[in-house]
Amino acid sequence: MTVADLVRRNGTDPSIASRPFLLFDDQRITHAEFYRESIRFARLFLALRDPAAPFHVGVLMDNLPEYLLAFGGAALAGAVLVGINNTQRGQSLARDVRHADCQILLTEPSYLFLLEPIRDELPLLAEQRILLDQRHEPATSRPFFGRDLDAALDAAARGAEDPRLAVDEDARYCLVFTSGTTAAPKAVSISQRRMVSTGEYVGGLMGVGSDDCGYLAMPLFHANSQQCGFMPALLNGARLGLVRKFSRSRFLDDVRRYGVTYFNYTGKPLSYILTTPRRADDAENPLRVAYGNEGSHRIVAEFSERFGCGVIDGFGATEGGFGFARSPADPAGSVGRPPETIRVLREDGTQCPVARLDDRGVILNPEEAIGEIVNTAGVGKFEGYYKNEEATRERTRRGMYWSGDFGYKDDRGYVYFTGRALDWIRVDGENFLAKPVEDALQRHPAIYLAAVYGVPDASAGDRVMATVVTADDARLDGRELYQFLVGLSDFSPKWLPTYVRLGQEVPMTPTNKVLVRELRRQKFRLEEVSDVIWWRERGEESYKPFTRDDYERVLAEFRAAGREGLLGI
Repeated sequence: MTVADLVRRNGTDPSIASRPFLLFDDQRITHAEFYRESIRFARLFLALRDPAAPFHVGVLMDNLPEYLLAFGGAALAGAVLVGINNTQRGQSLARDVRHADCQILLTEPSYLFLLEPIRDELPLLAEQRILLDQRHEPATSRPFFGRDLDAALDAAARGAEDPRLAVDEDARYCLVFTSGTTAAPKAVSISQRRMVSTGEYVGGLMGVGSDDCGYLAMPLFHANSQQCGFMPALLNGARLGLVRKFSRSRFLDDVRRYGVTYFNYTGKPLSYILTTPRRADDAENPLRVAYGNEGSHRIVAEFSERFGCGVIDGFGATEGGFGFARSPADPAGSVGRPPETIRVLREDGTQCPVARLDDRGVILNPEEAIGEIVNTAGVGKFEGYYKNEEATRERTRRGMYWSGDFGYKDDRGYVYFTGRALDWIRVDGENFLAKPVEDALQRHPAIYLAAVYGVPDASAGDRVMATVVTADDARLDGRELYQFLVGLSDFSPKWLPTYVRLGQEVPMTPTNKVLVRELRRQKFRLEEVSDVIWWRERGEESYKPFTRDDYERVLAEFRAAGREGLLGI
């Protein structure tokens, strides 16, 4: 079964067709209306198509109904839908559009300013193949290049019927760019078959049925929203509550007004939602289950308790090389116990020794036990990167899927994720990774998100710096934070942060993953950081404000040691 088959079935089956499908503000679109509009989009794409180029349709917009209609139209037309990351700028944006061979581009007025500077760098995009959706944002003073979407639909699709093209299940349906947290984004190829099968799997885990309603707040250019939000609803003839962008303050109101029963997430949205003030009636809502990844044990448990729902937190990636879910009974800090074929390997393909943990759960042999998490049984659902054979070979060497994620296994087979790069922090001659320090900080009741990274020391090695996000109504005390950390039985004294940045707006990817590389670049430089920074000098038992005088004194120490260049000044 293809996505086109599902759109067609839902639009013509009398038991499904009249049911609401998309809910957006006050707009309601039934499954039948979604099918009819998808036909119009398909006819428009076919009319604009250049047969000499790949039939790729780019979408550069927020989560709007037209985004999903483009998915429907691409399915019926046999086109490939390319979600364009709307936070990319300049040459990075031009590179993505060119790399994906987009010959048609659907956008909205608020993103014209991104396209104006790079128009001449997009050779496949002729003027008539840039479509502007002005339905939700009609007023713009910017000069428009291209065609109005409604006018183009009317011209190409008047009286149109379903083209009923034969589309193979193995045909490419989407290109999804990776988040780019550690390297330049790559376009993951996703077939009709994978789109449907992943939607079936995730929908089954969440128990999605025809009476359910999803909540699409994660960006639609990401596989999480496409496969874990859109597809379960399409497969089951259910409903979708759609919002332009994720908002922690509007989350609960949206859940109630749309009647949301399932919520897909990626990154740290659970943490951000929990920073909003708790209310006595938080659990009085229809939400039944949330499914996603990167939620810590504490965050998952608190979200479940506060909002009265189940949370299934999994471990996997856009590429689909493997995926497994965590159980509430799994050890704190682990991401679950996968099949035995998911192993931790060295670069040469040999298996890393099992981690030795002390009675506090601290790993004693990190440098020999930590390696890359690999699916040794094959490449899973990974179908390759578009026009990047070198990266595909790197991911699939020796016939296995190498995730690029690092971690270790304990003697019971549980996997512990340590990061997407082996960035060791070295303090006083001791090497350690950031993840256990982050986990410890997030055990503090006021801290819902922590990013830990090394910054230079004026003498040698590193100092630990942490950026933390607290609940809106929380009060963090410098002495109490110090006492909390040193009071943890599994917290090494070397892990104590020298600098603590109290973040309000932490740099994030569109999929709510912390951009640690940007935090590491900013360091504790007051000319770069507007947030409050605390610090603790050696021997002190409390954190205190890092003042301008303190900063100048630290800079003088770096200059005296000839290490000023390490600060990027």
